[in-house]
Amino acid sequence: MGPPSNSGFYVSRAVALLLAGLVAALLLALAVLAALYGHCARVPPSGLPGLGDSEAESSPPLRQKPTRTPKPSSARELPVTTTPSVWRPPGPWDQLRLPPWLVPLHYDLELWPRLRPDHLPAGSLLFTGRVNITVRCTVATSRLLLHSLFQDCERAEVRGPLSPGTGNATVGRVPVDDVWFAVDTEYMVLELSEPLKPGSSYELQLSFSGLVYEDFKEGLFLNVYTDQGERRALLASQLEPTFARYVFPCFDEPALKATFNITIIHHPSYVALSNMPKLGQSVKEDVNGSKWTVTTFSTTPHMPTYLVAFVICDYDHVNRTERGKEVSEEDSVGKEECTGCRLFIYSFLHPVVMPAYPKSIPNIIALPSFDNHAMENWGLMIFDESVLLLEPKDQLTEKKILISYIVSHEIGHQWFGNLVTMNWWNNIWLKEGFASYFEFEVINYFNPKLPRNEVFFSNILHNVLREDHALVTRAVALKVEHFKTSEIEELYDLFTYSKGASMARMLSGFLNEHLFVSALKSYLKTFSYSNAEQDDLWRHFQMAIDDQSTVILPATIKKIMDSWTHQSGFPVITLNVSTGIMKQEPFYLEKVKNRTLLTSNDTWIVPILWIKNGTTQSLVWLDQRSSNSNQSDFNWIKLNFHEWSWTPAIPVIHRLQLIDDAFSLSKNNYIEIETALELTKYLAEEDEIIVWHTVLVNLVTRDLVSDVNNYDIYPLLKYLLKRLNLIWNIYSTIIRENVLALQDDYLVVMQNKLFSLTFLQEYHWKTFGTACWLGLEDCLQLSKELFTKWVDHPENEIPYPIKDVVLCYGIALGSDKEWDILLNTYTNTTKEEEKIQLAYAMSCSKDPWILNRFMEYAISTSPFTSNETNVIEIVAASEVGRYVAKDFLVNNWQAVSKRYGTQSLINLIYAIGRAITTDLQIVELQQFFSNMLEEHSRISVHAKLQTIKNENLKNKKQSARMAAWLRRNT
Repeated sequence: MGPPSNSGFYVSRAVALLLAGLVAALLLALAVLAALYGHCARVPPSGLPGLGDSEAESSPPLRQKPTRTPKPSSARELPVTTTPSVWRPPGPWDQLRLPPWLVPLHYDLELWPRLRPDHLPAGSLLFTGRVNITVRCTVATSRLLLHSLFQDCERAEVRGPLSPGTGNATVGRVPVDDVWFAVDTEYMVLELSEPLKPGSSYELQLSFSGLVYEDFKEGLFLNVYTDQGERRALLASQLEPTFARYVFPCFDEPALKATFNITIIHHPSYVALSNMPKLGQSVKEDVNGSKWTVTTFSTTPHMPTYLVAFVICDYDHVNRTERGKEVSEEDSVGKEECTGCRLFIYSFLHPVVMPAYPKSIPNIIALPSFDNHAMENWGLMIFDESVLLLEPKDQLTEKKILISYIVSHEIGHQWFGNLVTMNWWNNIWLKEGFASYFEFEVINYFNPKLPRNEVFFSNILHNVLREDHALVTRAVALKVEHFKTSEIEELYDLFTYSKGASMARMLSGFLNEHLFVSALKSYLKTFSYSNAEQDDLWRHFQMAIDDQSTVILPATIKKIMDSWTHQSGFPVITLNVSTGIMKQEPFYLEKVKNRTLLTSNDTWIVPILWIKNGTTQSLVWLDQRSSNSNQSDFNWIKLNFHEWSWTPAIPVIHRLQLIDDAFSLSKNNYIEIETALELTKYLAEEDEIIVWHTVLVNLVTRDLVSDVNNYDIYPLLKYLLKRLNLIWNIYSTIIRENVLALQDDYLVVMQNKLFSLTFLQEYHWKTFGTACWLGLEDCLQLSKELFTKWVDHPENEIPYPIKDVVLCYGIALGSDKEWDILLNTYTNTTKEEEKIQLAYAMSCSKDPWILNRFMEYAISTSPFTSNETNVIEIVAASEVGRYVAKDFLVNNWQAVSKRYGTQSLINLIYAIGRAITTDLQIVELQQFFSNMLEEHSRISVHAKLQTIKNENLKNKKQSARMAAWLRRNT
């Protein structure tokens, strides 16, 4: 064996230092990658849980688990994560539901956002926190899963088992080997060195940090706003449906209710609010010597994580006692909230739903900006100030009533959702549907003269019937129980709210009120502070039915209601008046003849309330595809207008529904359009604006109004003008005698009938606007009078419900003088809502040169350049403006694209081409816009124009049939 070799290489000192630096950088990179892999620092046994002062004040660690990236203000998608993909073997972290191994019992939660009034954040803000979660183990496991997203884990410990009867004193500690994040399913996973014991309780001690963003409205978020010229900020939360995991590690499912002890550390100049009353305050000093206030709150009732709420702000606090109840609210100065309304709502709901709300009345806070508009958090309801507050000078009746509805809805949630929570999101209608139902019941209770059926139909049921149809839409209650977060958010839709409310109303309708209320009381009492499923509700209704003998049903309540909640769409009922045979079939958009898609499971059990010769008859049930009603003498259903007057014989709600159903059925090929038009012959006697609104919506469509070359509309003009006299005389008399009646009163008195002004701006706008569009001389004259009075004396406010129409016709009938007055008003107002209203009115001019000037201002002149209202699109939507806008784009399309974006050009193509009916017209439009769009945009635009053409051809055939009928009957 030879001697050892001395071979090697030598480097200079500079090179050696360089290599050493590279090695150090490599080691640092490996350390960072190891951290990103998912390890979380473990606390030594002797350490106290949570953050120390020095750690709390330090910058966020490098090893951020997923972090959320600030979004552009226009973006709505979830932020991207910066965590690299790490392969893991298949396991429970791949499932969308938490495993049932742990049941949370209690949270001790502390949050410390670094919000300071002297150093307002620029886009983002650090927060730190710690949470101790007491859990009960149900299955032996060494892997713990809970939800966590957009947080960095600082420390993690598991203490226990806890000793019962000793104040949950710990008798040991379970070592945590690893902590990592399953980002796709939003889990934090704790790997333990030994399994937890079934039946034992443990405490998970976690410390964490994260960032709050101003433009991110889920979880914790910032409101930066200007108040009386001063820039201010507040911090608030929105945790429904699955955003608690954005703020603190938790078991973020609605069935996993627990109690919470919440502590908020905040700057002394701010106040902290949470779900419960303040318990105490102390002072905390950070490592820099700055003092912070520590506010603790009383223990909450059992509640899901999505109801946890936090607010840190510098609002004024108001405490007062009304009707023996303490009322608390956080509010900005100079505005008022309907506290009395809130108390009235509680006085109605308490006896109806019976279980006492655990807290007298929750706090209410109004935020300058809140994307969700309103949130029912237990003990701290949060609202956008636009849907809660009125300026002292405001007299907008519609807005006042809108506030009443919204507050009623959120208070209804204190029972439906808060007190009793659905087990899972597939039954979200149990809270949103019933809250929507009771918001109308509350308003009707305090205003018994309101036409409750008409209001509900117009604002709730009509929208459901318009959008809900077989094969395409979804059921109210879904059988699937595994949803992605994005899919849960999509459940907050028309079917959950409006169809859910309609289901509750139908149930109340075929039962009596006593049975309905009795069953709800039993349901709420049994499941207070707990969770329920749809079948639990049906079981309590069945119990109430079984305890009496007055109401007899053809099947169990479950079978009846499941036929409505577990399938999409609704049935069309056909009655053969000769044989008395009733049959049902699903409602399809554009029914195809001889379609046989109805299966044995596609039937509904339908309660049918009917009137024979003006007299209400006994309830009839249709529980199969067809049934013999044993009635064949329905003389009234022939609707023989020549023999008797329709209006006194048929109630308003039925006239409303008959008109709406007839036009909807004719549009979708169930009946002929002539049949629907026959129902309008009586309109000369119709004195209800709510019915006229339905008629006009179906006859005077947007396409009809905008197509000035459609000569088929002239018979319609003559036909409607002949029948409008009665309703117009009633309507115009009220306006002339007391113009403020439409604005200042809660109700409008019209021919000794009371009409709700809830959402009635559209009704007044449609009636008033159509009368003027038809050329009714008195309407045009009244518009001119109201406009002139307002111009001469601005204190003479135009009634809000008809202001859009009056401003529009003031411009249409005027000259550049009137237009310049509106431009000056536009320039001087700071209210965004008023700017939009004025911009639309200025587009009503009939003078092409004025419209051209308007568009030039929009792309080049302040204040239009600082406003997001797309003036070019507004002009293109008007009758004359369509052609003016097209000519304007020839020389200005680049400026329009720069000002409003490429999508605006595409929208303008659709607006300008909305009346096309031939391929030649499509080619001409494409040639016109060819140099304005990219290739991919041209392809999608061509497809859309083809769709518009085909729709117009179909409508043209319908219009021709309507015109023929109108000519015969005018």
